[in-house]
Amino acid sequence: MTSPAARTVAEWEDDLLVARKEAVAAGVVALHLVSPSGADLPAWRPGAHIDLLLPSGLVRQYSLCGRPGDLSTWRVAVLREPDGAGGSAYVHDRLAAGQRLRVRGPRNHFELEPADRYLFIAGGIGITPLLPMVESVQRSGAPWRLVYGGRSRASMAFTDELARYGTKVELRPQDETGLLDLDTLLGEPRPGTKVYCCGPEALLTAVEERCSRWPGDALRVERFRPRRPGPSAAEDSAFLVELASSGRVIEVPPHVSILAALEEAGVPVLNSCREGTCGTCETTVLDGEPDHRDSVLTPEERASGEFMMICVSRARGDRLVLDL
Repeated sequence: MTSPAARTVAEWEDDLLVARKEAVAAGVVALHLVSPSGADLPAWRPGAHIDLLLPSGLVRQYSLCGRPGDLSTWRVAVLREPDGAGGSAYVHDRLAAGQRLRVRGPRNHFELEPADRYLFIAGGIGITPLLPMVESVQRSGAPWRLVYGGRSRASMAFTDELARYGTKVELRPQDETGLLDLDTLLGEPRPGTKVYCCGPEALLTAVEERCSRWPGDALRVERFRPRRPGPSAAEDSAFLVELASSGRVIEVPPHVSILAALEEAGVPVLNSCREGTCGTCETTVLDGEPDHRDSVLTPEERASGEFMMICVSRARGDRLVLDL
C-alpha cells in the first residue's frame, strides 16, 4: 500500500479536457477526459477512482471505467442523483465537451487481487469499477462470472460493452427478473473464489451477510456512501494526537474529527470526501489503537491498526501517534 505521507505530497492533480460526453443509460452520462496537451495520464489499475473538483467547490469521486492500459483517456460515468448536493446535476446539466475540469488521483482501495476464480456482483452504477476488472480477468484467463442488477434494462449502463462476454454476464433487470438471488449465488462458500461487489447499500449489506461464512478475505466491496455505523464504535471522547514529524500534540475534542482538529491547528492534510469513503486522508498509525469508522478498509486492514481514515475514525484510548 502506498505511503499516505508520500501520497499527501505527491498525488497527481491537473486540469483535464472533457473530450466527449455521452449518455450510456437512462440517467447516466459518461465523461471521456484527456490532457489538453495530449500528454499521457497517470497509469491506474482496476478498482481505481478519481476526484472531480467541480467549480461549485464540491468534490466528487467516480470510478475509472475505461481501459486501464489506455493512458490517453480516462472515462467515468455519473448517475444523476435528484436528491444529491448538486454534483451530479452539474455534470449532467452544465458540463459540456470542450470544457476543462480539475481532476485529482487516481487512488485505489478496491484492488483486484489474485484468485482462482471470480464472482462479480453489480447493482446499478456499481458496474463502473467492475468493468475494468472483468476485462483484466478475461485477459488473464481466470474463470469469472458477472451478475448485474438494475431497476430496468434502460437504466443499466454499458450493457452493450458487456455483450461481448456472452454467457459470463447475466443481466438481471428488477422489473423483469426481480431482485438478485443472492442465496443461490452466495449460499455455499467456494474456496479460491473472490467476490467483488459494488452498488447501493442495501445490496452491499445483503452480500456481506451472505458472505459471513466465506473465508475472511473472499469478499471485497466498494461503497459510494458511508456504511451504516456499527454498534461497537467507541464513545466519542477527547484524545490526543501526536504528529511524529514534529512531536506536536493536538487535542481532538468530542464530536470533532481528527482532520478538523488538525485543520484548526493549521496542519494541512490532503482530504476529499470527509465521510470515510474515498481514502484520500489515509494516514499511518505509529502508536495507539484506532477506532475505525470508515467505509474503505478491509477487516484485515482494520485489525492491523496500521492505517486509518482521519476524517471519521477516532482513538480507542487517550492518544494516537500519526505519521504526519
